[in-house]
Formats: sequence, C-alpha cells, structure tokens
Amino acid sequence: MGLVTWLENNMMACPYKKYWNMDCLGCGMQRSFIALLKGDFVGSFYYYPALMPMIIMFFLLVAHLIFRFKNGAVWLKYLFIFNISIVVINFILKLVL
Repeated sequence: MGLVTWLENNMMACPYKKYWNMDCLGCGMQRSFIALLKGDFVGSFYYYPALMPMIIMFFLLVAHLIFRFKNGAVWLKYLFIFNISIVVINFILKLVL
C-alpha cells in the first residue's frame, strides 16, 4: 500500500461543505495534491488551480530563508498576492457556476 493509496483512502472531509453544503476556499486541495503526486498536472490544476503556485511559493520561501536573496521578499509578496487572487477567483467561480 503506497502513500498515494493511503492518502486517497484517508482524505479529510470538509466541515464547511458538510454543514453549509458549499465549497470552502480550500476545497479540492487534497484531491489536487493526490493528482499531482500521480503526475496528473492537468487534473491537479482542475481540482485546485492555486496548488502548484503555492508549492513554488513555499520552495522560494525556504530558499530565501537559507540564501537571503536580494529581492526574495518582494518576489514572495507578489507570489502571495497572486496565490490569494487565484484562490478567491476560483472560489467565486465555484459559487457562480
């Protein structure tokens, strides 16, 4: 039994969706991560478009903390704004569609 199979069998339920019957800002992230682990980049983007930019942002954060890039904080700020924009737009689209 591999990691991906274990993750698929033990996904957490979204309490927001359970009680209010609508997606939250993070709905789809688990499925997106599992699809990414399987190598399905298109499926991962479909489930949660902000996951890959978030991963890039976290890798840049760790690299900036280690290497102290000259403009690392500025790049992190722009990536954060970009990620939040994707999350909010995705949430609004899920509500409307």
